[in-house]
Amino acid sequence: MKTDPRELALLAAATAPRMDMYSGIHKALRALMADTLLALGRMDADDELELAQVTQRVIELVEFCAAHLKHENDFVHPAIEARAPGASGAIAHEHAQHLAHIAQIADAAAALRLQPAALRMSGATALYRQLALFIAENFLHMNVEETAHNAVLWAHYTDAELAALHDALVASIPPEEMMFVARWMIPFMCPCERAGVLLDIRGKAPAPAF
Repeated sequence: MKTDPRELALLAAATAPRMDMYSGIHKALRALMADTLLALGRMDADDELELAQVTQRVIELVEFCAAHLKHENDFVHPAIEARAPGASGAIAHEHAQHLAHIAQIADAAAALRLQPAALRMSGATALYRQLALFIAENFLHMNVEETAHNAVLWAHYTDAELAALHDALVASIPPEEMMFVARWMIPFMCPCERAGVLLDIRGKAPAPAF
């Protein structure tokens, strides 16, 4: 049996995974969201230090979510709309809703620190449930992006174009935010994903930095 190199190349191209801009950052978000929710659920609201630390984590989480939404709004959605007008509309609407929820959660976390001791337990429970619902909505939201949005991107863009778009997005992220992303993304990737990210960093960073 002869093997045609051209057929093998076509088969490899058909089965190779496509460029997925959502996978890594969404793993980071899921890990951060889950860990923050668990910390809030087990928090001792009568412990002043723990209360301050955990509510700060909640605020950091929602602020990071707001930054993530901005990156998608600034880079990914315009790319989708450029070649598939209207395809990002539903998710863009959800982004607007999420920003309202983010502000509400940040305000609730800050207010919890100022509540009288007798009200902190009930306030912590309310914040926990509020955050849990926000996370549940985001898990559903991210699944739509990873399926429907990726399908649109893959139908209208080459992997090289998507890689260039991803590089432009990453280049816009401040160093402090990028370090925060790395903290929650790289440890929670599977080995091949982790290796891919580190190889990409090594290829672009100065030798002393890697």
